[in-house]
Amino acid sequence: MEGSLRRVGQLLLLLTVIVPGFWSSAVAQTPPPPPPVPAAAQGVTGQPFNVKAAVDAYLATIPADKRARSDAYFEGGYWLILWDFLVSAVVMWLLLRWRISAKMRDWAERATRFRPVQTVIYAVQLILVFTVVTFPWTIYESYSREHKYGLLNQTFGPWMRDQLVSLAVNLVLGALFLVILFGLLRWTGKNWWVWGAVFSVLFLAFISLIAPVFIFPLFNKFTVLQNPSIKDPILSMARANGIPANEVYVFDASRQSDRVSANVSGLAGTMRISLNDNLLKRCSLPAIESTMGHEMGHYVLNHSYKGLALNGIVTVVAFAFVNWGTKAALARWGEAWGVRGLTDVAVTPLLVLLLSLYYFAMTPVSNSITRTMEYEADMYGLNAAMQPDGEAEVDLLLGEYRKLDPGPVEEFVFFDHPSGRTRITAAMRWKAEHLPPAAAAQPVTSKP
Repeated sequence: MEGSLRRVGQLLLLLTVIVPGFWSSAVAQTPPPPPPVPAAAQGVTGQPFNVKAAVDAYLATIPADKRARSDAYFEGGYWLILWDFLVSAVVMWLLLRWRISAKMRDWAERATRFRPVQTVIYAVQLILVFTVVTFPWTIYESYSREHKYGLLNQTFGPWMRDQLVSLAVNLVLGALFLVILFGLLRWTGKNWWVWGAVFSVLFLAFISLIAPVFIFPLFNKFTVLQNPSIKDPILSMARANGIPANEVYVFDASRQSDRVSANVSGLAGTMRISLNDNLLKRCSLPAIESTMGHEMGHYVLNHSYKGLALNGIVTVVAFAFVNWGTKAALARWGEAWGVRGLTDVAVTPLLVLLLSLYYFAMTPVSNSITRTMEYEADMYGLNAAMQPDGEAEVDLLLGEYRKLDPGPVEEFVFFDHPSGRTRITAAMRWKAEHLPPAAAAQPVTSKP
């Protein structure tokens, strides 16, 4: 719920924006040629291949000013993790301290006697209040700061359009989540936290299931990739790796930013292979194949299900902590807050505050779960696509907004993907092991 509310707190209410030309009319589908491979990374026959020298040569292709800009942006994100938590926590505490949550509950009870509808009315109020209060912070974090670093293509109108769509989605999903959660809480009694955790994991799986078909198209237009020189190699790789896909989809992410991305999203029958138009515009065919091999790795390695299982463990502990913390807080301040007990929907800000605290503390754990699976997908993609230089090409583009060369502790705590140096090192090591014997690799003597 905390993550949902944080995403909800991104816009001002009652602002209607009509944006002409919202959908892009065409997507370029001819990729550029591969960039030059640095001399140290070429693997000259008859000469030993030095992995570290190859990695350093790739990293050296990025000008110092661009490296500094990317580092500043990414390192600033470390502080945003703290400030996002504090903003959410303060707002939730004030809703309790000033009895605003209790007043919203009272208004919902006056409107209807049917408890599920009361919960829906309360959820709508809570989400809207949180949205209004945090809107200035949202403008800074998601609009002004992104423009400052040249990472947002939208003007304010189109940006607000996306925020309004996000609000609508979160109102529906947030209300549905709270109705079921409080139903379970009242039905299961003292074991509510176990059932609440199970339900939360299943709810996340449900969103993953419907997102490719019902949510993603609300923000971007998806079209079938037509260029056979790109489409055929991707589908060939999919067939070779047992992925049941007949089409590849392109979505117009360039309307929001220039970031390259792709995904094999969804579960079961909603699974689809997608890549954004920036990947087509900015990356060579080897880089596209490397990226799609990575995404297919997520599918073949069952990362969707493994991620749900691993994060499910984190979620069970989260709900156990919330159960303990809620009881302790209500015993001390419940009467002052006007909260009647654990089954009172007015307790929701306390649940969100405690979840915010827990997930803030668990940042290194959550990041490590994701980062480990991303590295596994990297290795799978290298073996599936066999494009190590294409991998390096993409990693350098990702370095426009991700720090390329962090320290080991920094990477462990703050990175939910491997760093650029780590990924390019893996690619160059793969390349070294697949060169002719005469170009045997020299061992890596530094950290990946």
